[in-house]
Amino acid sequence: MSIPFLSLKDVTALHGAEIEEAVSRVVRGGWYLQGEENDRFEKDYAKFIGTQFCVGCANGLDALIWIFRAYVEMGIMQPGDEVIVPANTFIATFLSITENGLIPVPVEPRADTLLMDEAAIEAHITDRTRAIAIVHLYGRNAYTERIGVLCRKYGLKLVEDNAQAHGCRTADGHVTGGIGDAAGHSFYPGKNLGALGDGGAVTTNDPDLAAAVRALANYGSQRKYVFKYSGRNSRLDEIQAAVLEVKLKYLEKDNAHRQEIAALYYSHLNNPLVSLPERLPDAQNVYHLFPVLVGKGKRDVLQSYLSQNGVGTVIHYPIPPHAQECYAKESWNTPKLSLPVTERLAGEELSLPIGPAISREEAMEVVRLVNSFQE
Repeated sequence: MSIPFLSLKDVTALHGAEIEEAVSRVVRGGWYLQGEENDRFEKDYAKFIGTQFCVGCANGLDALIWIFRAYVEMGIMQPGDEVIVPANTFIATFLSITENGLIPVPVEPRADTLLMDEAAIEAHITDRTRAIAIVHLYGRNAYTERIGVLCRKYGLKLVEDNAQAHGCRTADGHVTGGIGDAAGHSFYPGKNLGALGDGGAVTTNDPDLAAAVRALANYGSQRKYVFKYSGRNSRLDEIQAAVLEVKLKYLEKDNAHRQEIAALYYSHLNNPLVSLPERLPDAQNVYHLFPVLVGKGKRDVLQSYLSQNGVGTVIHYPIPPHAQECYAKESWNTPKLSLPVTERLAGEELSLPIGPAISREEAMEVVRLVNSFQE
């Protein structure tokens, strides 16, 4: 049995007829940028998230970049200010901060949740701290009331990286991407809400931030040929907006299937070499990924074993941001930061197949193979 990590072809086929009709409608309509499809999707996605505003842009990294750039342009932040950020995250979170001349301040995760340790945040706050960036990594809710209290106590912005958690909720039932001051979303094809190419969005309840982000992503222009900012071209195209509008209708159903597959993994995986992160209530985890930790230095061996038996897996992420060459000479990373929990996770994490198209039978075959793996 061949079980891919994620077959985008199979995911698209789940709603293939509607997606093809949506793409054809755009092609026939002859309007390919900043048209009705964008307007419709932005309105519906904002409603889904629970915010007043949604601004489409080219990708998830740009979405985060524009949030911090807008705060700089608005005078709320300035180069040299600090942003608390999880040490265990995809590098895009760091890039959005450093791109704007801001200083990332990495905070270690908890090994049982894989998310930023809320108890460690306050010790990293200084008089230069302007924001806490939380990452709903792997589809897991990263927000806690303690983080909210810290933002209020110190007057900090709360920025959400919601690239992996479309449809996730907090403990009190709010949809992630709508709980902070602003959130960046990625619609990369492999995401829970994925386009047929790159795409992203910013959601917020702040009208000034939304206006600044929209202008920055449109060359810096708020009206034609008039440029308030030195911006870039970063727009969500009409075809991607139309595809996302179709898939948004099925997002909660597709997430429910991911949760069913995850439940099988939690119930049946029992290899002593493999540990699972703390299980959250389903509402708080939409399982963009299903990460496990493989001990005794056997992660790569298990990955090879699964591959030989037809199962695709991916490591998220083998080199943490602070250990990347691009940040080796940065002042905030000199001497090189020591982040042992993050570094341990980078050496042990392995993501098993999960998604809206994987069957229960395939998931149980993954379980059988993992459980049969020996040292």
